[in-house]
Amino acid sequence: MVVADDHPLFRDGLRSLIADSPDTELVGLAADGDEAVAIALAQRPDVVVMDLRMPGVNGVDATRQIVSAVPGVAVLVLTMVEEDASIFAAMRAGARGYVLKGAEPETILRSILVVASGEAIFGAAVAARLTQFFAGGAEHTTNPFPDLTSRERDILALMATGANNATIAARLGLTEKTVRNNVSNVFAKLRVADRAAAVARARDAGLGSP
Repeated sequence: MVVADDHPLFRDGLRSLIADSPDTELVGLAADGDEAVAIALAQRPDVVVMDLRMPGVNGVDATRQIVSAVPGVAVLVLTMVEEDASIFAAMRAGARGYVLKGAEPETILRSILVVASGEAIFGAAVAARLTQFFAGGAEHTTNPFPDLTSRERDILALMATGANNATIAARLGLTEKTVRNNVSNVFAKLRVADRAAAVARARDAGLGSP
């Protein structure tokens, strides 16, 4: 098993949890998405426990790369992120499970064993959100950020591809000042402090690529 998480204390806690279980064996620790992909390709573990928000390649993109290169690997997302867009982005990327970090240790271990067996599992809070989502219809899958205007969504999507303001302005036929104003609106509506955080949110939702 490989654990990918950029928080050392949480990563160490998972390592101890796995070491204490007779049914699990740790073969690698990763602090970011790039490292997670590299270790998974080298070790070909049964399970990768994946955080979503990490430096470099995020958890959704890392999941997509791992599942594409090594289809037999089961990815269990273990994260603090519980918004619909991130849940569905992880599922589309090929994750077999999605559990929140607040889960009990026994639940995390059970989730690891479930995805290793080829089944899917979702934590109670995530399952409740999925039930609510499907009960309300699937319209949100095409609009992960309903508070954004169409122009703001277009700008965010281009930001997620790595485009700077000048490139975005040229692509959309806008002035750079207009782009800057819209980028500020995006930050406010997504409640993020900077461009990197906005791009991480966008990529978690399946927009753009590194």
